[in-house]
Amino acid sequence: MEKITVVISDWQVFFREGIHFILSSEDDIEVIGEATTNEETLALIEADPPAVAILDMGHSDVSGVEATRRIKRNFPSVGVILIIDDYDEEQLFLAARGGVNAYITKESSPDELVSAVREVTQGNCPISKVLLIPDIASRVLDEFREFPLMEGQMSSLLARLSPMENELLHHLTQGASSQQVAQVLDIAEPDILHHLGIILSKLVTNRRNLEMIETAQSSLRPISGVSKPTMGYITRDEFASFKQDLIARLETFISRIEMSAGGLAGSRNDKE
Repeated sequence: MEKITVVISDWQVFFREGIHFILSSEDDIEVIGEATTNEETLALIEADPPAVAILDMGHSDVSGVEATRRIKRNFPSVGVILIIDDYDEEQLFLAARGGVNAYITKESSPDELVSAVREVTQGNCPISKVLLIPDIASRVLDEFREFPLMEGQMSSLLARLSPMENELLHHLTQGASSQQVAQVLDIAEPDILHHLGIILSKLVTNRRNLEMIETAQSSLRPISGVSKPTMGYITRDEFASFKQDLIARLETFISRIEMSAGGLAGSRNDKE
């Protein structure tokens, strides 16, 4: 049987060794690396990607959320479990939006830890349950409402909520339970978590797309001379203008080369 490989990062030695001991006692799990910082863990993953990475949320070198972004960008198949010190809704929202698959606290039981590792390996996203929290559901809904406000064609690159998903989140923001939402939407209660997983996947994908858009935009701006006062996203017309400007520069450059070549040929003929 192929074992679930895991790397662990936590600055507290006793806690980290405790996780190692718990996981190593399972026949289907193998700890292949440990580190005291998330930066060290990223190096371990680069050398030998595991099935699951267990990261600390609050490392001073690289936060758990930032480490997760790097892992998911380069090794999307690696599941990430985040360790948070206390149950904090702000941390949970940032973790969920950043692509974390599951979380545990310092108070989590050994069974909860093992269950999280196995669930993540199976492709599940237990952290999507945090969307059942009214305040977090409200923040997620607000983010999706902001996406269509972005300029030009950039907003068309971002995923939108379906009418049902929008209604689901709306009910959760009002404090409705998953059972109540299931009744209102006339769907099975287990399906609520499935839809929350889809919503969270859309949110994570949108955040990554925004990062790529912003990176591309910042690299194009010095060349094109485009300057936007607000969020700075490049529209289709602005990109077309940039392309025409680049073509004009190339044509000028080629013309100068041809003139120089012609001048050299003329000098040679004069000498002959």
